[in-house]
Amino acid sequence: MSDRPRRRLAAIVAADVANYSRLIGLDEEGTLKCIRDVRRDIVSPLLNEHGGRIANTAGDSLLLEFSSVVDAVRCALAIQLAMAERNAGEPVERRLVFRVGINVGDVVSEGDDLLGDGVNVAARLEGLAEAGGIALSDDAYRQIRDRVDISWSDAGEHELKNIARPVRVWRWLPDQTETKPPAPAAPGFRPMQQDKPSIAVLPFANMSGDPEQEFFVDGLTEDIITELSRRHELFVISRNSSFTYKGQAVNLREIAQKLGAQYLVEGSVRKAGERLRVTVQLIDSDNDSHIWAEKYDRKLDDIFEIQDEVTSAIVATLPGRVEAAQHDRMARKTPANMASYECVLAAKVRHHRSTIEDNVEAQKLIDRALQLDPDYAHALAWRGCILGQAWVYGWCEDREATWDALVADLGRALSLDDNDADVHRILAAINIGSNDLTKARYHQERALALNPNYDLVVVQQGELLTWLGHPEEGIEWIRKAMRLNPHHPERFWSHLGKAHFTARRYGEAIEAFMHLSAMDHTHHAILAAAHALLGDDVAASAHVARIYKLEPDFDLETYLSTLHYRDEADLQHHREGVVKAGVKSSSDGPRKPNLVE
Repeated sequence: MSDRPRRRLAAIVAADVANYSRLIGLDEEGTLKCIRDVRRDIVSPLLNEHGGRIANTAGDSLLLEFSSVVDAVRCALAIQLAMAERNAGEPVERRLVFRVGINVGDVVSEGDDLLGDGVNVAARLEGLAEAGGIALSDDAYRQIRDRVDISWSDAGEHELKNIARPVRVWRWLPDQTETKPPAPAAPGFRPMQQDKPSIAVLPFANMSGDPEQEFFVDGLTEDIITELSRRHELFVISRNSSFTYKGQAVNLREIAQKLGAQYLVEGSVRKAGERLRVTVQLIDSDNDSHIWAEKYDRKLDDIFEIQDEVTSAIVATLPGRVEAAQHDRMARKTPANMASYECVLAAKVRHHRSTIEDNVEAQKLIDRALQLDPDYAHALAWRGCILGQAWVYGWCEDREATWDALVADLGRALSLDDNDADVHRILAAINIGSNDLTKARYHQERALALNPNYDLVVVQQGELLTWLGHPEEGIEWIRKAMRLNPHHPERFWSHLGKAHFTARRYGEAIEAFMHLSAMDHTHHAILAAAHALLGDDVAASAHVARIYKLEPDFDLETYLSTLHYRDEADLQHHREGVVKAGVKSSSDGPRKPNLVE
């Protein structure tokens, strides 16, 4: 008898349970029983119907074999739709949801077990699948594209672990099916995935005529793709897909259609003497309009330093420009017709306006987003942020209940996605608000590690350092955020002013606050203190008058309690300045300020 391994061509389906560890942590016995029930009641009957078999099981995973890839895909689709129907009656946190990868290729059989490259690819594809969805190799897709009547989205080429060649991947989610009605959402299943902005970065052109600059140009493009991929609100086309167009004369709209990209980034690099110019532009592929363009001129001292600097500037600015472009699209929709992502984006816009009316509308929009996708971690984090704004400003009837709700939202967001920089950024902000600077520092550093070029994370690093008693360092971080995003929110100037004041740079603090188009009573309090500590009693008195004009019941101790200084000396310095300006504590008796405009 030959000892040669038995090889054959087979269609392989690899499946596992999304969020398995979390489910086991919630209810180990119940989860294991649920998996057994699903295999008995759903998987086995459908396998018999489509001519497949179970080749292997281990914990939460299944390895299925079919002689036909068409049968394999039809069976996987039936399983996913049946699971979605089953989950409709289950609590969201206890739903069992499969991720499925399918490949067709050469396998080696050892008894009932299957080994080989065909199996390995299917297992890697499973990891690329959305929960509730399917990831399909290009080899399998070519065999089923005209024989299984559903829509697939091209996810581009991927480098798979321990697989020598790149594999093109095709994805399906339940709301893409054209043969059956959409299935209910399940944990980790993200219907907004197809709705959030998709962006492709095309290889930058080397205009220098210097082949040695090619490594810099390609490296710059790859770095931009990598850094943009850290932003969970964007769907970034892979490097392998966009680099297929390197060196080609291209039709941008045609490329966008092939890549499935709503936005395209293209650019060029030109060397002239000892200077390097990088140009970049953002294009809306729907109408070929140019949304944003920028030039970066740098002295050619350290080419790698330039690469890092330009990459940081581009990836800090681009998401904001994409978000601004999305506003026009949203203006034509009512909230009831918006996808989950769009509701989150609209809620952010309302939140940043910082009025009680806009906060109420932001809460409605973010609630709508979570109705559409209950397990959307980014939306949960932002609901926590919006509730936090209501809590800070007293725009809620029950502060304790609001605090409990925002803590619960952020805790759940963290359990769903520990790798979203926004989740950690908002957790850091909430912990600053509750004066837990140790916990705030942990989440802030985590956010910074996940996305070091996110301007909101960078500016918050400066804010936190100011509260921790390191305002000089804080100033540098805040200025870095301003350089990263020249279109930064106006409130960055407020953070800079507070850092300068804490550093005893009163003139620079005043100058920073002058950049604000409108100031609230807290801004006037700091300006009053800064002028008083500089000896300008007239200006200090004018700002004190504005405090009481905006907040007639202003109380010094209440105001000081909203500050988050770790060091008592910084708090007393702040108190000294405000008192010197003429504000009195409630214990000193009522003050009758001259309310001068």
